[in-house]
Amino acid sequence: MSQCAYPEDAAESELPDGCGLLHTSRKYLKLKNFEEEIRAHRDLDGFLDRASIILNETATSLDDVLRAMLLRLVHKPDNTEPDCNVDLLMAVLFTDAGTPMEGKVHLLSDTIQGVTATVTGVQYQQSWLCIICTSKSLLKRHVCISRLVRPQNWGENCCEVRFVILVLAPPKMKSTKTATEVGRTFATMFLDITFRQKLLKTRTEEEFKEALVHQRQLLTVMDQGPNPSLKNYSISSICVQKSHQPLQHKDFFPVGKGIREDFARRFPVYSLDFTDGIIGKNKAVGKFITTTLFLYFACLLPTIAFGSLNDEITYGAIDVQKTIAGQSIGGLLYALFSGQPLVVLLTTAPLALYTHVIRGICDDYELDFNTFYAWTGLWNSFFLALYALFNFSLIMSLFKRSTEEIIALFISMTFVLDAVKGTVKIFQKYYGISHGNHNADHISVLSLLGLGTSLNTSFHTALNTSLLANPPELTSVSSRSAEHPSRETAVLSLLIMLGTLWLSYTLYQFKKSPYLHPYMREILSDCALPISVLTFSLISSYGFREIKMSKFRYNPSESLFKIAEMQSLSLGAIGSAMGLGFLLSMLFFIEQNLVAALANAPENRLVKGTAYHWDLLLVAVINTGLSLFGMPWIHAAYPHSPLHVRALAVVEERVENGHIYETIVNVWETRLTTLGASILVGFSLLLLPVPLQWIPKPVLYGLFLYIALTSIDANQLFERMALLLKDQASYPPTHYIRRVPQRKIHYFTGLQVLQLLLLCAFGMSPLPYMKMIFPLIMMAMIPIRYKLLPRIIEAKYLDAMDAEH
Repeated sequence: MSQCAYPEDAAESELPDGCGLLHTSRKYLKLKNFEEEIRAHRDLDGFLDRASIILNETATSLDDVLRAMLLRLVHKPDNTEPDCNVDLLMAVLFTDAGTPMEGKVHLLSDTIQGVTATVTGVQYQQSWLCIICTSKSLLKRHVCISRLVRPQNWGENCCEVRFVILVLAPPKMKSTKTATEVGRTFATMFLDITFRQKLLKTRTEEEFKEALVHQRQLLTVMDQGPNPSLKNYSISSICVQKSHQPLQHKDFFPVGKGIREDFARRFPVYSLDFTDGIIGKNKAVGKFITTTLFLYFACLLPTIAFGSLNDEITYGAIDVQKTIAGQSIGGLLYALFSGQPLVVLLTTAPLALYTHVIRGICDDYELDFNTFYAWTGLWNSFFLALYALFNFSLIMSLFKRSTEEIIALFISMTFVLDAVKGTVKIFQKYYGISHGNHNADHISVLSLLGLGTSLNTSFHTALNTSLLANPPELTSVSSRSAEHPSRETAVLSLLIMLGTLWLSYTLYQFKKSPYLHPYMREILSDCALPISVLTFSLISSYGFREIKMSKFRYNPSESLFKIAEMQSLSLGAIGSAMGLGFLLSMLFFIEQNLVAALANAPENRLVKGTAYHWDLLLVAVINTGLSLFGMPWIHAAYPHSPLHVRALAVVEERVENGHIYETIVNVWETRLTTLGASILVGFSLLLLPVPLQWIPKPVLYGLFLYIALTSIDANQLFERMALLLKDQASYPPTHYIRRVPQRKIHYFTGLQVLQLLLLCAFGMSPLPYMKMIFPLIMMAMIPIRYKLLPRIIEAKYLDAMDAEH
C-alpha cells in the first residue's frame, strides 16, 4: 500500500478553526519476485555494501527516529551527497512541508505497509513501516533500517512499530530503481513475521545482514513455487511460467487430430462470429464499417499492383482482373469457413517470384504455362494438406516471440526500403538523372525482382517493377523523344508520398488528441487509410492534372474462369512441378502459421480459440481452385492481419510508473469485416480501368510507409533497439526490464539484429533462386534460438525476454 497526503491551497482555504484539505491515495503493490526480478537482489546487495543499520534506537517520537536515520546517512564516511540537508529532507517526508498549518497535519507523505485481507476488512501489519521519499538534492539511492528498543505507538495503523525502513532516491531514476521499487524490495522481505522475529534476536550488524541474506535465499526458493508463508498477503504476486513439453513423434498422430480439435473448438462459436457486435447490448456496427473500409483499401491496392506485375511477367496469362477475382473469391471462402477469420489472405512478393520462375521454366522447355502453373499449385496444396493432416503446425510452437518479431520487423523494413527505392526510381526517370541511358528503362523482370524484397512485402516490389518497365501508358505513342525529364513529376511524387504518410498517420493518432468527440476521433483514426488514399489521389489527379503521374499496366482478360489442360504435361514436367510445389509449400506453411500466431498473440486477448491446422487445410483447398483457373496464389499476409486485429480492438491507455502505454481490453472477433472487404474487392472489377487507375504510385508508396510505421508499434525488438538511444530514467517498466540485466538486454538485441541482417542478406538478394530457399533460412532460426543463443546468454534471461508479460 502506498499513501500520499498533502493539503491543497491551504493558505486560501484556511478557516479560523484550522481546517484544511488532505488528499490521500492508496495503491496495491505486488510483492517483489526474488526469482525473476533482478533488482530485488541488486537492491539488497547495494544496501549491504553501504549498510546503514541502527539496532537499538531509543528515541520514541517518529520525528526523532527519522532525524537519527538521516544523520546516520549524512555522517557516513563514504557520503556522496554534498548538498544533503537534513532539515529539508525531514520537511519532504511529511505533509505539512511549506504550508501555514505546520504541526497541525503532520503525517507521512509516502509509506508502504503490509496488509492482510480478512472477512471483516483489511488488517495492517503494525510492527514495521517503510517510508519512501524522493528529493532533487539527492544523487544516489539510500536505505536505512532502524530497530527500535521498544514498540512505539505513532497513530492509526502504526500502534506497535519496531522496525522503520527509510528509502531515499532522486526523482529521475530508471523505472526499476525508483524509491517505490526499492521500498517494495525491503517491504516484501519484512512481510514475513518469522523474519521479523529473527531480526529482533540479532545483536550485531553482521548478524542483521546475515538474516537479510538468508531471507533473500528463502524468498528466491519460494518464488519458484507457491509461497505458503506469504499467501495471506498477496493474491498473485508470483508469475508462474507455462511449461512447454518438447515435441515428440506421437504428437503428430493420429492423422487429422489437430483438424478435429480445431473444428471442435471453433464450430460452437461459429454463429457468434456473425452476431457479435450486431445483436445485443454492446454493438460495434460503426467499427465494423470503418474496419471493412480499411481492409478493402489495404487488400485492393496490393492486389492491383501484383496483377500489373503478373500481367507483365506472364505475358497476360495472369492479369489484374484475375488477381482481383482470385483475391475476392479466396477472401470470401476464408472469411466464411476459416477457424480464425481475423487473418487476412493476400498474394505477396515471394509468390510473384515463384510465378516468374515458373514462366522462365516454361519458356526454356516450351511448356504450357497455365498447365505447369496449375500442377505446381496442386502439388503445393497436396503438401499443405499433408502438413495439416499430420499436425505439422505444432512445429511452429518452436518459434519464440523473439524469432517472430525479427521476421515481422524485417517485413516492415522492406516496406520502408521499397518505398524509398520507388521514389528514387521516379527521380532517376523524371529528374534527369541517368536520362541518357535509355536501356536503363528496360531492365529485365528478373533483375527487377532482385531489387525487391522477399517474404510478405505485399505490393511494393510490383510498383518498382512497373515503374522501371516503362509501361505503355507512360510513353508517347508517336515518338519516344517527346518524353523529357519532368522535375515537377519527381517533386510532386515525393510530396504526394510524404503527404499520404503524414495524413494517414496523423489521423491514426488522432484518437489520442483532445479534439472532437471521442467517437468521432475513433472513426477518423479507423478511416485514416481510406481518407489519405482518396484525398491525395484526388489532389494528384485533379489538383495537378497537367503534371504526368505514373499509372499501372492494365490489359483486360479474355476469360476469367478457364481451367488448365492438366493432361498436356509429361510425367517429367509433373515431377519438376512437384519440386517447385514442395518449396512453395514450405513458404506457405511458415507464412500462414507465423502470421496466424502474430494475430493470435496473447496481448490481443482473443478468446474464441485458434485453428492452425484447419486453416492450413482450407488454404490448401482455396489455392487448389486458384491454381486450376490460373489465378494468383494467396496466403496469410503481414502486417495486414495484425493491423486487422488492432482495428477491431477496444484499446485503453494506462499509466504505470509515469509511463503511458496502450493495452487491448478485448477484440471483436467477427467474420463480417473480411467478408465485406472481399465482396467490395470483387465489385472493384467494375471499376477497372477507371477510376482505379487514378490512384498514383506515390500514394501507394506513402501507404507502404504508413503500414510499416503502424506495424512496429508493438514490436518488442524495435522497442529494445530504441532503448539504446534513451535515458535510463525513460525506460518503460516492462517485464524484461524488471527481470533481465540491462547489459543482457542489449546483448540479446544485438544478436537479434545480426539475425535480422541474415534475413536481409537472403531476402533482399538480387538472386531469385536464393530467395526461393528463404523459408529454409527462417527454419534455421529455430536451432539458432535453442542451441546458439543459450551459450551466449543464460536461458532464464532468454525465456524472460520471450515471455509475454
